Amino acid sequence: MTGTTLTTPLPQIETPLLAVALTQGGAVPASLAELDRAAAGIVGRAIASGDFKGKRDETALLYPSGAKPQRVLLVGLGKPGDVTRNSIRRAAAVAAKRARALGTTQFAFALAAEARNGVAAADVGQVVVEGAAQGAWAFTELKAAPDDPKPEVETVAIACDAKEAKALSAGERLGEATAAGHFLTRYLQMLPGNVCTPGYLADRAKQLADQHGFTCTVLDRAQMRQENMGALLAVAQGSQQDPRFIVLEYRGAGADAPVALVGKGVTFDSGGISIKPAQNMEDMKFDMSGAAAVLGTFEALGRLKPRLNVVGLIPSTENLPSGTAVKPGDVVKSHLGKTIEIINTDAEGRLILCDALSYVRRFKPAAVIDIATLTGAVVVALGQVAIGMMGNDDALLAEVREAGERAGERCWPLPLWDEYRDLLKSDIADMKNSGGRGAGSIAGGWFLREFVEGVPWVHLDIAGTAYTDGDGPHQVKGPTAIGVRLFTEFILKRAGA
Repeated sequence: MTGTTLTTPLPQIETPLLAVALTQGGAVPASLAELDRAAAGIVGRAIASGDFKGKRDETALLYPSGAKPQRVLLVGLGKPGDVTRNSIRRAAAVAAKRARALGTTQFAFALAAEARNGVAAADVGQVVVEGAAQGAWAFTELKAAPDDPKPEVETVAIACDAKEAKALSAGERLGEATAAGHFLTRYLQMLPGNVCTPGYLADRAKQLADQHGFTCTVLDRAQMRQENMGALLAVAQGSQQDPRFIVLEYRGAGADAPVALVGKGVTFDSGGISIKPAQNMEDMKFDMSGAAAVLGTFEALGRLKPRLNVVGLIPSTENLPSGTAVKPGDVVKSHLGKTIEIINTDAEGRLILCDALSYVRRFKPAAVIDIATLTGAVVVALGQVAIGMMGNDDALLAEVREAGERAGERCWPLPLWDEYRDLLKSDIADMKNSGGRGAGSIAGGWFLREFVEGVPWVHLDIAGTAYTDGDGPHQVKGPTAIGVRLFTEFILKRAGA
């Protein structure tokens, strides 16, 4: 998705679709008066009749006469005092989704000046491009003949005052980089498990490294044995697909301690011997969404080149039942040396992540954030709205949560009180990998905490937010690329960008 700036008066913009975002208010804003006059009062009539009230996600498609835009799409932002970066991003996504449905390859977007609510021009440029990329996305690559083929929406032109064009354009460049990462992540998420294997993820990581000058290291099964990654190898032993342990390094700040991003990369999760129900098991291709978010973030890093060091770690495998699969009751030894009693083979994400969290110590990171579709329990707790977050450092938790607010990927903290550690007590090993149904997300977080020593760490459970079961007004059914915008905002803020 490419963003451009327009300083042309709205009635003079030649475009197949001009999307205009405005708030609830009951009258035509002064900034849209010229457009309304040129279009023979069509905007005012839509508002006066009640056909368009300005509520969030509300739209009205108008066909003006006398103005150069072929169509005008009014998009609601909600109440004036509630307008934020996130609501503007969402409005752009709603507009882009409609643009794709109309078959246009580009559209223009205008934000009524009265609706800005103090959002800076650079932020407007960034979030409009991000939103446009989110709303226009669709996956048709595996269809020989798409049911209703539509061209890609490639460009959004943002109308602005000439005095703000430079700042808005700078924001667009940020939005384009994040959008590229968003696109890669959703593409990887959508691929089926027979295509997106651990080897495929490793190949994509190598491509990113070649393209952007990263360092890429990929460990195979034999090298993992040498590293004593017993927990990751236990999950992998039921599959014929060889596991991969992927490390990407971006160096933008000399010898400074890096930020480490760790993404769960289970490319298909049947549950192993503790097999999942057949219904909706096809969605378990999304169990590599954390890994995809890390790769998408590195796509954005390669374009933005912030002054910060970042390392990305992706433990990747399938989790399948077979005669060689790990069994409930088995005991395995982790990379850190702690022994783990396997109670439930479907609690596999924490097993592959714990070896990655131990391995990352060699980089002496300033902070570690892991992201994973870890527990169904977080869906029960928070639904599909918020990311469940846990950690061992209050300052880092606050920093990550703030980044999520800016990114529109909101996080809600869950406690890691000492009392919850008892859920993981084992009679025969240092710990067990499942504490039962109660506090399931917290037990998963506590398990990971056992492998993080002496470094600020945050865990993000995206099981409820990584994909959607149906279309929304601002995006299609399927993957959401959750984490890419959050990580990018976090990194840019740390880098002082």
